[in-house]
Amino acid sequence: MVSDPSRKSKNAVDQIGVGESDVDPATGRQRGQGAGAPVKAQVKEFNFWYGSYHALKNINLLIAQNKITALIGPSGCGKSTLLRSFNRMHDLYSANRYQGEIILNPDGVNLVDQTIEPIEIRMRISMVFQKPNPFPKSIFENVAFGLRVRGESRRNVLEERVHKALKDASIWEETKDRLNQPASSLSGGQQQRVCIARALATDPEIILFDEPTSALDPISTSHIEDLMVELKKTQTLIVVTHNMHQAARISDTTAFMYLGQLIEHNATDSMFTNPSNKMTEQYITGRFG
Repeated sequence: MVSDPSRKSKNAVDQIGVGESDVDPATGRQRGQGAGAPVKAQVKEFNFWYGSYHALKNINLLIAQNKITALIGPSGCGKSTLLRSFNRMHDLYSANRYQGEIILNPDGVNLVDQTIEPIEIRMRISMVFQKPNPFPKSIFENVAFGLRVRGESRRNVLEERVHKALKDASIWEETKDRLNQPASSLSGGQQQRVCIARALATDPEIILFDEPTSALDPISTSHIEDLMVELKKTQTLIVVTHNMHQAARISDTTAFMYLGQLIEHNATDSMFTNPSNKMTEQYITGRFG
């Protein structure tokens, strides 16, 4: 195991180029590796504290538009903490603290700017959790929830958006004749797709997935993975996963984290076949984690 992860993290960041200078201000596109891919979000010198605990340390990361970025690393490495920073989930606890920026393009808004209401951020950045969490409502009202929070009450608009979201989440055929039934009456895999439909209904710019298949059977997992790959045609996805095979199957780029630091970020094919950092190689091959 590498004795100085902070040194390796800096080297990895320098090597793959995730700093501010790697985004062309004229085009909003990434320079160097991945050139031509629009940058949807940019994490810049980002730190996070749970009270006095320094959980994330100087993270710099580019999130490419209409791609799937996988966050991997052992439990407690900070990947879910980073993911939840994108939509300000940590604001629920007053002792938590951000430092640095998460810039959302194209308008350049800083997602962790404390002058911006979290609800505004969550309308733009949706999240799907580890376990399906349908609300105690009908299938229709589950998917319509975010729209109603936004103030939409026109029935024709709600129906159009709910139906489209269910279709986009590949759950329409299984639910179209039971929209008024409780979402909890569905199977686990179906519930998760309804939760994805709920995330899609507000037309978010980024969807966050926090181990979305860890509680599902292999068949349901396959459905969700296929769905995520399809969604990147219109959405930008960030996925936390402990499953190395899943990251290799679905993601375009992978970021490996350890002890709150970004160790390596690279194209997934390169990361899994020729990692540039010894610690990444040790984790991917199962020598620790």
